[in-house]
Amino acid sequence: MINVSSSTSTLSDDEFITVTVSGVSTPSNGDWVAMISPSNSNVNTCLQSELYYVQTGDIAKLPLLCHYPVKAQLLSNDPNYLSCKNQSCSGSIKFHVINIRTDIEFVFFTGGFLTPCFVARSTPLTFSNPKKPLYGHISSIDSTSTSMRLTWVSGDDQPQQVQYANGKSATSVVTTFSSDDMCSSALLPSPAKDFGWHDPGYIHSAVMTGLSPSSTFNYRYGSDSVGWSEQIKFSTPPAGGSDELRFITYGDMGKTPLDDSQEHYIQPGALSVITAIGDEVKSGNVDSVFHIGDISYATGFLAEWDFFLSLINPVASRVSYMTAIGNHERDYVNSGSVYVTPDSGGECGVAYETYFPMPTSAKDKPWYSIEQASVHFTLISTEHDWSQNSEQYAWMKQDMASVNRQKTPWLVFMGHRPMYTSDSSSADKNFVAAVEPLLLANKVDLALFGHVHNYERTCSVFQNQCVAMPKKDSKGVDTYDHGNYSAPLYVVVGNAGFKLDQFPSSVEDWSLIRISEFGYLRAHATRNDLSLELVTADTKEVKDSFHITK
Repeated sequence: MINVSSSTSTLSDDEFITVTVSGVSTPSNGDWVAMISPSNSNVNTCLQSELYYVQTGDIAKLPLLCHYPVKAQLLSNDPNYLSCKNQSCSGSIKFHVINIRTDIEFVFFTGGFLTPCFVARSTPLTFSNPKKPLYGHISSIDSTSTSMRLTWVSGDDQPQQVQYANGKSATSVVTTFSSDDMCSSALLPSPAKDFGWHDPGYIHSAVMTGLSPSSTFNYRYGSDSVGWSEQIKFSTPPAGGSDELRFITYGDMGKTPLDDSQEHYIQPGALSVITAIGDEVKSGNVDSVFHIGDISYATGFLAEWDFFLSLINPVASRVSYMTAIGNHERDYVNSGSVYVTPDSGGECGVAYETYFPMPTSAKDKPWYSIEQASVHFTLISTEHDWSQNSEQYAWMKQDMASVNRQKTPWLVFMGHRPMYTSDSSSADKNFVAAVEPLLLANKVDLALFGHVHNYERTCSVFQNQCVAMPKKDSKGVDTYDHGNYSAPLYVVVGNAGFKLDQFPSSVEDWSLIRISEFGYLRAHATRNDLSLELVTADTKEVKDSFHITK
């Protein structure tokens, strides 16, 4: 028998519920409970389902059901379960549940994850409001900071509103995507098409206009018919051309479960990193966030997007949250990606671009630039064609050449896959050969990347050679003199959640600092100084600091 205890008869938007299995005569290490959604998901055994996990890079031993269980937990997580000597034993485990709109059910299996044997299932549970507007996050649409885009998720296909700034309102544009929009192949079917598919509901997007830069205002979103979010306080970033900016950047975050579930692609550091960033946002010292690729790691297991959006909500609903696309959002066979890998699990950028509409020129052209205070940010897609005859290359060349360095003295270049990393297998020599000369020619100050799951900082480097070394200032902090410009410096900051990568025993001369700890890069730009600090998530200790001067 399986029983679910919740605080109410229907599920709230975010709660922990206790699932109890009773009447077990012989408790086993292989006893486990799946959370499935929708409740009519196929819970038969399908051994070939291992291929769906492995093709996205997840080699963990996970449940081989015919449809992906959103969560799975061993009953041995209850410390008293295996020690029971009665003929009728029980075990209780807690699941963290958020509103994913479709009803859920808990199913008891024996036989472990790899040879699951169905025993019992609970009655279906529904959310009290499956149409509830949730997971709102804000992004910049231009460099004036007088208009901001709010994007949220709901089970409601009718336009809703954002009410903001004491009496203003804007109506949402509603979109969604279906399994037909996902990629797949005959030889290797993708999880996004079927096994990992979950209905995303409806994604709402509305632009708030008439705002002032560097100011705060309250907003809420929803409608009278399906409900409203809470009132949220948001701060607009400074307009391009003003003096001072404080931003945070990282890559490769994903999500960490708040319970003991075993899920597809768990990123162990994500929770500590986003919690630390949330504390910084609360302090009022963050103007914007830049997440440079490998966003949720849903990779075709679509319910994971909701859990990621829920995780980042305390940050992304309060400051501008800008993103760049990574391999785990875009790449798939025969999809037009530069890299022919199944890393997106069949999403092919569709989910990413729907959840995170950036100020790009067109669909599936996820490159753009934005200016905030004294910084011009150029964000590219390393997964789309960047060769010298490509549309993206022409855009990069034009964008960086057009920067007014009197208005925005700093030029920061961002993309997912790095140019310089001690993990030599992760640096594409063709990418470096094509794009690096552009960075030098346009005097890029700082190039930021993810993809490799650690932190690494270089000297001023060009064509694999140090052309200038930083000097220590009076406080012993590395200082790059760009009043006497020589070349960009490169930083990998892919340590925001995914299991960390270690460094090889021998490294190139251009590699100055190497740290394998979870954290993020904190930056403070004025017109004459760009100061950066690597902050470790658990202790909030600054493990590396450097600055660039004009």
